[in-house]
Parts: sequence; C-alpha cells; structure tokens
Amino acid sequence: MDGAQLITVYPSKISGEIVAPASKSSMQRACAAAFVKKGISIIHNPGIANDDKASLAVIQTLGAIVTELENGSLKIDSSDISTKELVTIDFGESGLGSRMFTPIAALSASKVHITGHGSLTTRPMNFFDEVLPKLEVDIQSNEGKLPLDIQGPLVPHNITVDGSLSSQYLTGLLLSFAAAQANNVTIKVENLKSKPYIDLTLKVMEDFQLKLPENHNYESFTFGTESVISKDTIVYQVEGDWSGGAFLLVAAAVGGSSVIKGLDVQSTQADKAILNALQESGVQLSIGFDQIEITKPTSLKPFRFDATECPDLFPPLVALAANCQGDSMIEGVTRLAHKESDRGLTLQEEFGKMGIEVELKGDVMIVHGGTGIQSATTTSHNDHRIAMAIAVAALNANGPVAIQDPMAVKKSYPNFYEHIEKLGVKVV
Repeated sequence: MDGAQLITVYPSKISGEIVAPASKSSMQRACAAAFVKKGISIIHNPGIANDDKASLAVIQTLGAIVTELENGSLKIDSSDISTKELVTIDFGESGLGSRMFTPIAALSASKVHITGHGSLTTRPMNFFDEVLPKLEVDIQSNEGKLPLDIQGPLVPHNITVDGSLSSQYLTGLLLSFAAAQANNVTIKVENLKSKPYIDLTLKVMEDFQLKLPENHNYESFTFGTESVISKDTIVYQVEGDWSGGAFLLVAAAVGGSSVIKGLDVQSTQADKAILNALQESGVQLSIGFDQIEITKPTSLKPFRFDATECPDLFPPLVALAANCQGDSMIEGVTRLAHKESDRGLTLQEEFGKMGIEVELKGDVMIVHGGTGIQSATTTSHNDHRIAMAIAVAALNANGPVAIQDPMAVKKSYPNFYEHIEKLGVKVV
C-alpha cells in the first residue's frame, strides 16, 4: 500500500482496540524546545509522521545531534551548536514547522535559507516580513511566501502581532524569546485564534524548563527579568494525538465500537473537543485511564459545534455529520483557507461526490446528513485529513469508496490505514 496512487475502502464494521498515534503538535514542539534548551533531552514515544521527521531534520541541520536509543526513544543534544556560514533548512510541507522554527533559526547570526515543498510554498508567510525586522532580523521573502532568507541574531523587543491567521507564529516567538532570555519584554497579541495550542506550547516550555512568560489572558505575554538556564537532562513523553485520534473515535462512532488507547483527556490539545461533538450526537463514551471505549448508537443525532479554536477537527466532524440524521452546523470555516488544501471547499467537493451536501454560509458549514453515503471515486487533494475523513465516511457507504493520492496521510498519521484495518476495515 505504501506509495499507492489509489486505495479503496469498503463498507465495514469496526471492532477491537488500537493505540492512537503520537501527537505531531507535541512532537514538533518538543523538538524545538529540546533545541533551544542547549542541553540533553530524551524524547519518549517520538512521532514518525513526515512533519515530525522534518522537525528533526531541521534541528540537526541547525547543529543538534539526534541519536536513536535502543528502546526507540530519541536523545537530542543541543549543548554545543556550531555556527555555519550558510544554512538551508527544509520544512517539507509542515506549516507548524515553518512558522515555529523561523524565529528560532533567526537566533543565529548566520544567514539561513528557508524552504519547503507542496502546498507550504503557497501559504502566506508575510507575518515574518512584518515582524522579524522589528526584532533586528534581516529578511527577504518571495512576496510573502517561501523561500525566505533571514539573518539575525534575533533580539527580543516589545512588539504587537496579529494572531488571527494562526497561533503557530506566536509559538515560534515565545520559544525564541525564551531562548534569547528576553528581559522585561512583552508580546501583545491581537485576535488570537487556537488558544489551546498556545497552552500546549507553554506546557512544553515548562516541561523543558525554559523561561516562561506571564500570560495575560492571551492578550499579552510578558517575559520577566529573571534568567532561567537549566542544565538538567530533560525526559519528555510525547502525547497521543487527539487530531489523528479523532478519526479513530469517529470511525467507531459511525462503524461499530472500539477502544482507543493513548489519549489523555487532561491534555491541552484543542482537538480533544471532538468528545463534545460525539456526546451531542448520542455516541456512548466510557472514558477511563488512558483509554476511551466508544460505541455506535442506534441513530446519530445532528450536532452544532464551534471549531474556531480547533479547525483541524473539521474533516472528522464532517465524516461524523454525514452519518447523522439531519443537518449539523460547524462554525469556523474561515480558519480552513490556508491548510494543505482550502478545506472548506475540498470537503464540499469530495463529500458531494459521495452524495453528502455540504453547504458553506460565511463562517458556518452545514452538513446535510442522513441522506446516504454513496460509492464514489474521490481525491485527497494531497491533504492528509481529507484522505482520513473520506476513509471514515466510507465505512457506511453503499459500496466501495476509492481515494486518489491516499498516502497524503504520511504527513501526520503514516500507519492510519494499517490501524483501521486492525479494527476490521477492508482496505485494498
């Protein structure tokens, strides 16, 4: 199946148990925190997604030494990072990686060339054109897009930034300011979206004993005058991924029953909010320590959900809504334009092929469920979450559903098809 240009998912009943994948949100932040810590870090349960690999490659290019241990964990040594004349770092297709690591790379006095591939080259990066010069970093961009050329070193100053497009830019600034031992400096943020992801960033910073800012209701973040330099070896466990786990939970909700392990309900990850939509739909949930048992009800009820703070949930929510008996409403459509695809339009197009009408009205998506999911040939648009959403919806189709470019899932969940096969799904 690896490298397949087309796979087919057949209507199937779900049963059994599976462990959710490692969180790339947690893994990528851990890579960044281990790099700026300037010491030794041990990462347990490291992610294997393409975005995770891209982050590891970036910190190695910037001078960190990464060693795989016998138990599969990683040792990251950033205690002696050498400065090179010119460094090129490639983020692959990782939006988080590019937005988080660019300010971190700017800490160096050397010139850094930043590039990427696929849809990442079309995503807006003009945030850096506006902000980095205020932090004494020279920058040249491709009209607000990749590739970028930057040269620091970055010097923390009081700044005001726009958080409406993505919180990932702020994550990079918080980590770089901590690394630079920002002294009595405040980052003001206007219109911040995805606040739970900033909670995750701050938690990772705390776990790695980095200098922490004071959070003033997500409107400003102030770094005090104290100096925080820890020489302790950090041991960090990468969380299970609620973003990928959401597809497993929805698959069970629409296709039978299963036990999903490795998801922490106390996590700061925004996408644990999928539980709210499942409960509103009438899904039976039994939440225990490190596992969630989920059972499909006789009939799924339509739901209303605000995904503004967790836009990555749109694809699994649409797969769920397609199986509900009535119209479900999902708010936050404006957060979808600059993903791997324009996900609002992509979900409308691909679910339309399967006979599910998806209506877009301003910031609201209306999914007209209960009309029956049809056998069809679809495409992922090289978007990992679209591929997974189609596969989950196919469980209750009236025939097989083919997915073109199915291996887009490597970006975040490389063994997704293997996992759903273990739960009883026929995938060819």
